[in-house]
Amino acid sequence: MHAAWDSVHTDYTARTALPGPSGLAESTDDWLTDHHGAPNGHLLATDANQMLSSLTSGQPIHLMHTTPYLDAIRSTGELHGAAGCLVGALYCAPLTATAEGLRPHNLGSYLLRTKPDTRTLVFEVRPEAPAPAKGLDYLGLGGIHLDTYLGHRAFLTVGEDEHLRLSAVGRVRETAGFLDLLLADARGQRTVSTTAFFNQLAATVGHMPFLGYLYFEVLSEYLLLYSTSPETKAYALAGEMNNRLYKNLAFAAVKTMGRLFDLALFNPDRTQLAELIDRVDPALGLGADAYVRRRLAHRFACAALGPDRDAGAVSFRYAGADFDTLAAMAPHLAGQLVFREMRTLPRYPALFPVFEQAKATSVYAYWNSQDIAVPFNGVLPKGEIGLNLAFPRAACTAWVAETCERGLLHPTEQLNLLPVPRLADLRGTALGRAAFPGPTPPPAGPSASPVLVGATSSA
Repeated sequence: MHAAWDSVHTDYTARTALPGPSGLAESTDDWLTDHHGAPNGHLLATDANQMLSSLTSGQPIHLMHTTPYLDAIRSTGELHGAAGCLVGALYCAPLTATAEGLRPHNLGSYLLRTKPDTRTLVFEVRPEAPAPAKGLDYLGLGGIHLDTYLGHRAFLTVGEDEHLRLSAVGRVRETAGFLDLLLADARGQRTVSTTAFFNQLAATVGHMPFLGYLYFEVLSEYLLLYSTSPETKAYALAGEMNNRLYKNLAFAAVKTMGRLFDLALFNPDRTQLAELIDRVDPALGLGADAYVRRRLAHRFACAALGPDRDAGAVSFRYAGADFDTLAAMAPHLAGQLVFREMRTLPRYPALFPVFEQAKATSVYAYWNSQDIAVPFNGVLPKGEIGLNLAFPRAACTAWVAETCERGLLHPTEQLNLLPVPRLADLRGTALGRAAFPGPTPPPAGPSASPVLVGATSSA
């Protein structure tokens, strides 16, 4: 299983990209070269990116986490992860130690400003050795999702299993025309105008929610790499990508993002895309649609097919014949579909500990084998970072912290906490509360209390 996890971790010390399918007009390495040449492309290098430099230095690493559950943390003395954060990590943002206090990364300062009803924890992680700059690209998790489903089908009823398979196939049948258009674009064979492309994309996301995640991440990538606003330049001088760009984008695009950060709802058409870019960074409006169309098609081909398929040999008109055919032709898309369809099952709270904990335990083992105490979102090294709760070779100290008038964090109370490599109960997460409303069940013991949870876009 380690090989499967290795294939979804981008190593930012290497100048090579994760492989994609054959038959594409541009290779993953072609795109990597383009990205390094972008105005903020230097932030993909370990010596220029503050977060990557910290991870690979072998020195103590400082992280912050905002939480509404401080009383529960004190009561249980435990830290749990969340399936929405890099499969099973604890969602954090980087800190830089200064003589005056701990300076938050711009992602952290954004969280402090937008989450006023939470408390802040600070962690100091002291690894035994430098960590590799390997970040998890959650858009490529389709193969992991499929393998986990196939390995744990026995936990499903016959009806549940049939529903997952039929729903996945049905979504492919509904969207086959646009999915084939994406593959044609990725092969360099454009068949429709740019306006028609975005209008079809906007209409298709509702039937194929994974496209919303791809769309958002591609547009975020464009903003992060190509913005030259004064704010972006100031963050770049500090070795940071400007996280406010994609945060503002998400909340401007979807009115309900404040209640649940759900990228399955991200589906602007071409006119709305232009309006969003104008609100977030007007200087980038001219090239946005051309970049997003070209990049989205490429990323879809990679995310749907995996590296060992030929994009020229796949048509979703035929892949939607039945689930086994879909899994053979586009295994990663099949996995993404099953993963998301499972969340709609009434019995998902009972299935969650089986399927999601299996993935979390597996990625913990991979991280431990790679000396990764602090994993990060590898779609881009933008600052979304986590705590590996299963890592045995690093000391970790935790404090409650306060923010001073200069925006620096100062530890005020040390906590005696035990990192537990187990996911928090689904109903203690934003997804669980939204999808399965109702009272949280009483804890069976101290470790069953709702403790520390955090989620990102890295579902």
